[in-house]
Amino acid sequence: MKKLILGAALIAGCALYTGCGSVGRSDNIAENQPPEIIMETEPAETELTYPVTTAATTEITSSVTETTESTESSSVSTAAGTSTLTTTVKTTVTTKATTKATTKAAASQNTTKTAAAATTAATTAAPAVTTTVTTVPNDVIIENYPTVEVYSDMTLGNMISNSNITISNYDTVIDTSYIGDKTADVKFWYNGTEYTKQIKYRVVDVTPPVILNDGWSPYVQLYSQFDLSSLIGYADNYDRNPVLTYEGYVDTNYEGTYPITVYVTDSSGNVSSWNMNVYVVGQLPSDPEIPTVPFDYYVQKYAGQNVRLGLDISAWQPNIDFPTIKQAGVDFVIMRMGYYYGEIKMDDYYYRNMQEAQANGLDVGVYIYTTATTEEEVRQQARWMADTLGYQSIYFPIAFDWEDFDHFQRYGMSIHDLNHLFDVFYEELGKYGYYAMLYSSRNFLYNFWENSNNRTVWLAHFIDETDYTGEYAIWQTTANCIVPGIDRIVDVDIQYMDRPLYK
Repeated sequence: MKKLILGAALIAGCALYTGCGSVGRSDNIAENQPPEIIMETEPAETELTYPVTTAATTEITSSVTETTESTESSSVSTAAGTSTLTTTVKTTVTTKATTKATTKAAASQNTTKTAAAATTAATTAAPAVTTTVTTVPNDVIIENYPTVEVYSDMTLGNMISNSNITISNYDTVIDTSYIGDKTADVKFWYNGTEYTKQIKYRVVDVTPPVILNDGWSPYVQLYSQFDLSSLIGYADNYDRNPVLTYEGYVDTNYEGTYPITVYVTDSSGNVSSWNMNVYVVGQLPSDPEIPTVPFDYYVQKYAGQNVRLGLDISAWQPNIDFPTIKQAGVDFVIMRMGYYYGEIKMDDYYYRNMQEAQANGLDVGVYIYTTATTEEEVRQQARWMADTLGYQSIYFPIAFDWEDFDHFQRYGMSIHDLNHLFDVFYEELGKYGYYAMLYSSRNFLYNFWENSNNRTVWLAHFIDETDYTGEYAIWQTTANCIVPGIDRIVDVDIQYMDRPLYK
């Protein structure tokens, strides 16, 4: 989680040890065994639907019941084409044949006779006819909005813009999973009768691409190849590969400042644009030095409040004296279990950190830093984490730490895709009795993550007082704290005890 620095701050790219996320706990670990299914069998009635094949074989034991039901429909349109008459014919024939055998031979003869009697009765009984008129009256008004945004949660009731009816399937969610023409059936009551009418609508994408990094570090090495995509990050809610273009001129053969206008265009023609300066320099600037904060500052600031202080740790902090950090006021640690760049790698210090933290009475959580792009990758990581934990209970929900937004376009995903992957991660962990929570910065919680299911959030905002207005249970307030017992800087986290961890 070292990479989430907001505003104009530079985001430190970490290779092998990138990321610091949070993790979750589950108090009730499921045994993950499928439920036993007990099925009781009862004598069943045989239902035949026309057309019936005359060569069918009927087996009758001591009691035989045959029910034949058929539906025939015909539609007649008026010359004006304004109404439709539907006639429904239902034919129900029930025949019972009972045999009473006194010997094996008699039983065999009776079975044959009964089957023949049942077949004759089924073909000669008079049908019962029911006629139902389902024509939608001409004075019914149903007008709907012609378009709806892709991926939106829109119900049939909200799609109707004007009507004089009562919709019975008002809360049915319409399909907005891809752009294009769609239809939906509206069921409604009018003058005491229920009808169905089909409406048409078009799913569209009118949302422009989101700029995730508008040039936080717009420096280009002298004599290098200019690659604008390496300086910025962007994504679209629907299009996985929006197009990047720019106007202006950048000459890397000469040092200087080059103003350009950048455009990102999605497949529906929506455009986001902005102006930026590109700086061609002989030597790239080093990362700015960020002041450190002593852990005691947080101990004194939050003393007496309904919060707890903790740290998130990884191989970035290889030498941790757990008794000392406990004495300093640390109540919990959330440790990196592993990271994923095409394959899962365990953090070098995970087992030691877990053992020492628990031995010293600290509540624990785990997280994975991931760059997964598919459902199977995410499910595999969730299963690996549950297996590594040995299905033991931990204090915090397991944290999903996906934060490589600097150049998000390189992953070939949409915003919707990655939001879906977090939901998949949550779902897969649930199979093993664990909850999941989302780790992210204030910026991307506002501009990228939808969190439509209101999962637990671990907020990263490196500032003394956060102004984030969304819900969160833990706040990572700094990445540059000096804690007794750790010889390197570390992240500090604040847990709010009156906010739920499990959602």
